[in-house]
Amino acid sequence: MECRVLSIQSHVVRGYVGNKSATFPLPFLKKNMLSFYFLSLCYAHWKGQVLTAEELNVLYEGIKLNKVTHYDYILTGYSRDTSFLEMVVDIIQELKKVNPSLVYVCDPVMGDHGAMYVPENLLPVYKDKVVPLADILTPNQFEAELLTGRKINTEEDAIEVMDLLHKMGPETVVLTSTDLPSKNGDQFLVALGSQKTKKPDGTNTNQKICMDIPKVDAVFVGTGDLFAAMLLAWTHHHPKDLKAACEKTVSVMHHVIKRTITYANEVAGPGNRPSPAQLELRMVQSKADIENPTIVVQAKVLQKSS
Repeated sequence: MECRVLSIQSHVVRGYVGNKSATFPLPFLKKNMLSFYFLSLCYAHWKGQVLTAEELNVLYEGIKLNKVTHYDYILTGYSRDTSFLEMVVDIIQELKKVNPSLVYVCDPVMGDHGAMYVPENLLPVYKDKVVPLADILTPNQFEAELLTGRKINTEEDAIEVMDLLHKMGPETVVLTSTDLPSKNGDQFLVALGSQKTKKPDGTNTNQKICMDIPKVDAVFVGTGDLFAAMLLAWTHHHPKDLKAACEKTVSVMHHVIKRTITYANEVAGPGNRPSPAQLELRMVQSKADIENPTIVVQAKVLQKSS
């Protein structure tokens, strides 16, 4: 079940953010990676080059000259330039012509908790050009609200928003985090997912799920990037079973984060808050959990209909 993945994301010289959150774990799950790096980041300050749309096109021309244009998956994440994002769209459209079965996994990174941290002019590009191309979409609640123009206050609202996102293009939508109250208490956050699949007889089915995920009192970077990469991997292994794919994805996240916070607290010492450096994801140490996660978060099926 080997496949080829093209990942177009940011890159860090230390830690696991953007492409580093994909290029490390995906090969363990039999995914051959080719990555474009376009931004170098480091903690509260960033230095390095920002790849322009023209430079991205030059790299893509190199791919075409070397005749390596057949990919099974494309993964994209953070971008803050409209021309760059539009070039990504052009590349995806071309690669989907080469392989009509190519699956595009899009993490529409725009903001969180009611605030955008990318320029506002990226929103129409995502709505009109990027999301219609996506097969799998992984927004948080705020990003889903931006894309649909609808607020999420209840589980029913979330279901409606996922259905609206389906109508925009993606067959699989996962709301990676929401502000909805968990039935397990305030130490859990709620994530939801929806998947439309076609049966051999041509009829359509729709599976919707909900997950209560344990919270951790710390700020991590790269977790959204890791989530998207793991969802890519586990939907490849479970293409018509969103429940199984999400349980494995979220369980990987749980193991990595638990190992990270345990290490960070030990290094920081009693009574001290861990630093960003101490909270770098313990990815190497979590290799076994990435390859074969023990399921610690069960997804509840909300509805499965034809």
